[in-house]
Amino acid sequence: MIVQRDTIGRRYLKKAARPMDGMMITILLLLLMTGILILFSATYYQALRKGDPLLEVKRQLIGIGLGTILLLITSRIPYSFWRKPVVVVAGLTLSLILLVLVVIPGVGVYLNGSRRWLNIAGLSFQPSELAKIASVLYLASTLSYRKTQLDRLFTGVLPLLIVPGIFFLLILEQPNLSTAGSIMITAVLMMLIAGVKWRHLMLLGVCGLCLGGVYAWIEPYRRERLLSFRDPFAQMSDEGYQLAQSLIAIGSGGLFGRGLGQGRQKFSYLPYPESDFIFAIVGEDFGLLGCTAVLLLFAAFAFAGMRIAVNCPDRYGSLLAAGLTAMITLQAVLNVAVVIGAMPTTGLPLPFFSAGGTSVSLLMASVGIILNVSRQHR
Repeated sequence: MIVQRDTIGRRYLKKAARPMDGMMITILLLLLMTGILILFSATYYQALRKGDPLLEVKRQLIGIGLGTILLLITSRIPYSFWRKPVVVVAGLTLSLILLVLVVIPGVGVYLNGSRRWLNIAGLSFQPSELAKIASVLYLASTLSYRKTQLDRLFTGVLPLLIVPGIFFLLILEQPNLSTAGSIMITAVLMMLIAGVKWRHLMLLGVCGLCLGGVYAWIEPYRRERLLSFRDPFAQMSDEGYQLAQSLIAIGSGGLFGRGLGQGRQKFSYLPYPESDFIFAIVGEDFGLLGCTAVLLLFAAFAFAGMRIAVNCPDRYGSLLAAGLTAMITLQAVLNVAVVIGAMPTTGLPLPFFSAGGTSVSLLMASVGIILNVSRQHR
């Protein structure tokens, strides 16, 4: 009996000692280093007025430092830990409580017409970032043991959308349609990977587009924003200003860009150059080639994450890695689509680039979970 336990222990240690995916680590480092460089360019002159030209960069580095610690922890925790019901329920409960708190007047931080942040001990963060991860953990766990039920729409598929739907409604109250929509889109992508029928997903997609269109149309400011992306220069003094300045920045960069820090749009012309529209700074400073390089980095990230998911020997690990990869990649796609005018303007940051220490920390923790899945390669 002792020999058997010793053998099992050696097997476990050998299994736990498997190296993490080197490609994913390399891509993550490239994204973080490129993000810091672009953030420096986007914030240097504005931060100089505050007395510290590296203020935003230092804050981001603190977030990356915390994220590194979280990544090291999550990459060591066996990914099966996140499947435990108590862990899933705790994540959902905490996310639900924080999302309720953030919409309460006087509790949530009100900024630029939205109430999306909580301030605890001087640290501001968006509970929606935690809700996105909690939703992926829930869906990966539920989809991993629901197989035969996925063929049925009303008793198999729709019940899975109750939890993401609650998060969607709460985040919509902030209001933050882009983040709320990304949670639902990620849920649908995970269902597609799990084997849900195409016709069911298409039906859900059509219903979602209809509801989103009605939501955007009933409020005048949302209706103007929805229509402004078609011709932002016609509404330069109103809803089209942000997108118009973003397109000017990208267009002025040309093929090779103006050079690091030489862009002009960040001088109080382009709103939020450090967060929502930081990709426009990439286009102005480094041109089409720089934008292509950033997009290729995110494409490589998606490839590495999905390769880890495909090579995982069990269904839960595959869904977990695929869901977290889809969550991060989808956010990048939506942000770039907004910046280049392919979709209406929304407030969604670019992963690993936009300023936000809490956001980058949670993203790195998610990558740590993906790296732990990579230890179980077939």
